[in-house]
Amino acid sequence: MTVAGNVESKINHHPSLRVLIVEDSENDLLLMIRELKKGGFNPVYERVETSVTMRKALKEKQWDIILCDYKLPQFSAPSAIALLQELNIDIPILIISGKIGEDTAAECMLLGAQDYIMKNNMSRLCPAIARELDEAYSRRKRMQMEQALLHSQEKYQNILENIEDGYYEVDLAGNFTFFNGSLCRIMGYSSEEMMGMNNRQYTDKEGAKKLFETFNQVYKTGEPTKEFDWQIIRKDGTKRHIEASVSLLKDFSGKPTGFRGIVRDITERKLADQSLRESEKYFKEITENSSDIIVITDKNGNIKYCSRSIERFSGYKPEELIGKSGFIFIHPDEVERAIQDFSEAIQIKDSPIPPNAFRIVHKDGSVRYFEGMGKNLLDNPSVAGIVMNIHDVTDRKQAEEALRKSETKYRHLVEDAHEGIFQSTVEGRHITVNQAFANILGYESPEDVVKNINDIAHQVYVNPEDRAKILQAIDKEGSVKGYEAEFYRKDGSKTWVSINMHAIRDDQGHLLYYQGIDQDVTDRKKMEKERHENIERLRRSLGATINAMAVTVETRDPYTAGHQRRVADLARAIASEMKLTSEQIDGIRMASMIHDIGKISIPSEILAKPTKLTELEFSLIKTHSQSGYNILKDIDFLWPVAQIILQHHERINGSGYPNGLMGKQILLESQILAVADVVEAISSHRPYRPAFGINIALNEITKNRGILYNPDIVDACLRLFGEKFFKFAV
Repeated sequence: MTVAGNVESKINHHPSLRVLIVEDSENDLLLMIRELKKGGFNPVYERVETSVTMRKALKEKQWDIILCDYKLPQFSAPSAIALLQELNIDIPILIISGKIGEDTAAECMLLGAQDYIMKNNMSRLCPAIARELDEAYSRRKRMQMEQALLHSQEKYQNILENIEDGYYEVDLAGNFTFFNGSLCRIMGYSSEEMMGMNNRQYTDKEGAKKLFETFNQVYKTGEPTKEFDWQIIRKDGTKRHIEASVSLLKDFSGKPTGFRGIVRDITERKLADQSLRESEKYFKEITENSSDIIVITDKNGNIKYCSRSIERFSGYKPEELIGKSGFIFIHPDEVERAIQDFSEAIQIKDSPIPPNAFRIVHKDGSVRYFEGMGKNLLDNPSVAGIVMNIHDVTDRKQAEEALRKSETKYRHLVEDAHEGIFQSTVEGRHITVNQAFANILGYESPEDVVKNINDIAHQVYVNPEDRAKILQAIDKEGSVKGYEAEFYRKDGSKTWVSINMHAIRDDQGHLLYYQGIDQDVTDRKKMEKERHENIERLRRSLGATINAMAVTVETRDPYTAGHQRRVADLARAIASEMKLTSEQIDGIRMASMIHDIGKISIPSEILAKPTKLTELEFSLIKTHSQSGYNILKDIDFLWPVAQIILQHHERINGSGYPNGLMGKQILLESQILAVADVVEAISSHRPYRPAFGINIALNEITKNRGILYNPDIVDACLRLFGEKFFKFAV
């Protein structure tokens, strides 16, 4: 393309031109206008002749370019340039003069003029304007990009400083180059101490090797790794288990420069896992070494598990029985009754199965008797079966001998058990207790407990009403399980216990005494409290982050400050009116507080434009929901916040954006946010129009009920304003 073609293209790129003309000559003004129209521009202009009128024009209107005569009776080009600099306005200014020397022209250029044009050579005017308009456009875009980058850096810095997890960046040698405050707290070092610290300084040799291998794998493959865990050594020498992600850090050219990721302290989780494994091993050992036979079957009677003691009872090893029907061992004469009793047992959900006796056929062909009792735990996902406890009762003599041995073993089990076992009178004194029970209450021996406690309700229970409630439950239900209460220890301290207790009655049903098992659950209660506090801390941190995001949006769009908060108030009220769950209501409120976060990617001139938006400008505005989703999609909220924001401009008839979703394709939370957003926007002031008021806003959603907006949501909103007098906070 020729030079003339380039100039013509630039002129045609600016068909509408807002021109401020500083000129005292009407003829020269007409000359300029004629030249502009000749060059393809459609000028919208205003002429000024003094500093006062120019200042007024600059403050009240926006201009694309200024054409200024060098010398006027009450004004001059240098004064006009100085006024622009005083007001800090970036508008290209061209000096138009009929008699200006080269020195004077150079002076104007040094002061800030973009060009000078002689009135006898006006053919240069339009190309110069086209050039300056493009340069001004480039300057504005560059400034916008710099501001957006600054806002983005500040936003992510705030997010990093407010999350509980640590964030790190290291160079290829493993030296820290950037991190947040949470990582300092996890490591126990100050930020000054950590800067430049190498991984070998806070890990042992095994940990350093593991970390190097992980970094090396990520470097070679380029693929990030998640949930990589190892031990660190804090400044105070203590060791902590941490879980981290590792991804490759690259410069703008794509060259690897280091690694980055998120770090989470999982020490408590590791300890809890270890405790759980030890507990499982402990109870498995008890089960496997129990004299009783433990059998678990599915709902069809097929054996899923049996303890090793089954071999002594039946002659079969456990591995020979797994997967086979338990009925094949029942004596043929009793199979039908056994099946009938089993069918009735599986109908008793989560309740004890009464004892029953049957004959079985031993592997060697001999016949033996057994008595079994159990519990239907089919609905318990950790068991999913019928649990049976089986005793061999072959003949009465053997049974009596077995009973004697069983009583002896039971006594040892009671004495050696980790749980507190007790018997107590109706009046509130202990009959017998084991050593574990004495330990729970801080006494040296069971005898000390029986001797010193004569009023269980007031000497043992911190809240005597707990004892009364337990006895009432036993009187009504026969037993209590897992009742948690606080006990006094001998030294006056307190401890939490879980109580299983039932009544012992004679053949006539008269109450004899109470019997039960207490388990010390103080550590678990403490862990539950700490977990609750951690969850609440996370919620507060998340709320602070959400508020920070909301403030970020408002600083970009001050004309609609408070819009997100008011929308959040209305959306939460609608969700409450619709009886949504508290989790859904919290998610709607969080999403509503930052539903316009995507506007940080839109130029502020468009957000604050006082006139109707062009199609191009409106198309940019419509990208804010997708931009908001892109910003938030990788943040692990408790709710689908990014999806809610993405869909809040969708409409149920498919006419919304960005994806034209319809009906149930749109999240209910997004549909609620859409109605709240429309009502608040219509009823509030905007840069390009005054507030229409709440009546017009409610008419809009009523008119489009079932068309654009979910009718249930519209009805809930109308009830809020019509019956419950909802008002936006000022």
